[in-house]
Amino acid sequence: MIDLRSDTVTRPSREMLEAMFSAKVGDDVFHDDPTVIMLEEKAACMLGKEAALFCPSGTMTNQIAVNIHTRPGDEVICHKHSHVYYYEGGSMMRNSGVSVCLLEGERGQISASDVAAHINPDTDVHRPVTTLVEVENTMNKGGGSVYKYESLKEIAKVCRDNNLKYHLDGARLFNALAETGESPEKYAQLFDSVSICLSKGLGAPIGSLIIGDRAFIKRARRVRKAFGGAMRQVGYIAAAGIYALDHNISRLKQDHIRACYLGNLLETMPYIDKVMPAETNILIFTLNVKYSDKDFLSELKEKDILAVPMGQRMVRFVTHLDFTDSMMMKVEEVLKSL
Repeated sequence: MIDLRSDTVTRPSREMLEAMFSAKVGDDVFHDDPTVIMLEEKAACMLGKEAALFCPSGTMTNQIAVNIHTRPGDEVICHKHSHVYYYEGGSMMRNSGVSVCLLEGERGQISASDVAAHINPDTDVHRPVTTLVEVENTMNKGGGSVYKYESLKEIAKVCRDNNLKYHLDGARLFNALAETGESPEKYAQLFDSVSICLSKGLGAPIGSLIIGDRAFIKRARRVRKAFGGAMRQVGYIAAAGIYALDHNISRLKQDHIRACYLGNLLETMPYIDKVMPAETNILIFTLNVKYSDKDFLSELKEKDILAVPMGQRMVRFVTHLDFTDSMMMKVEEVLKSL
């Protein structure tokens, strides 16, 4: 079965498993698991921040950031299709009691001017107090679109000028950096907090990191506990994250090349209405009236290919380290046969 549903479907390589089996562990709740500490220090150093905290999921790291940067009744500005709002089960409202200001923007990206126009004045008692701006890079529902650094910098200035916190959902940050060539440290300095995921394109089986200054991470450890995310001998999993950061960043460009190849192929198919540009490893395309997304996915599954619907006749492919050139040739053959 060729699985293009997500880059989360990857399985640890033999080398990653060996790193996991040989990991030294302790009790992370007591903050004495040496492999977890090593991973957290490594990630913080890579992003030029003071500290990091290892968590089970990107949803948890995002929601920890929201919880710390806001108070109940505050408002968060983000894109209407952002993962933190669209795909996290209403967690912002459920866990932190915040309101959300949802912005429009091409391919899931928001602009500094739109952010500035939607900041509520704190003198207006009828409206929630704006305290946090969140961006996602790369943008999942934007087809893996990549923010320009200058755009993020402009939003950062709006946040500073208005005393707002600024959070980056960087679940696929390293995919973005593989395209822009900029350093993680340069990106991270714009933000008060950054979330990165180890179990997507980097190929670890589980885990994300929330990264910020020491005071923020001290509070994050308490919130992680309250959210049920404290773990024990988790160094076995943290070792996979260390391996991923050491070995799997440099190969991300291969996934992007394969996604771009499939995107160019799909543009020539008679059953396709539109293909979003494949900037990174996510490819979203719209079917024409020949297929419903349900029928299209059913035909693919019959031919041992898995993908996911995105609504309104849209389908998503995600390339990853377990998707090989021979698999791509098979996908090409199937797409041409439909």
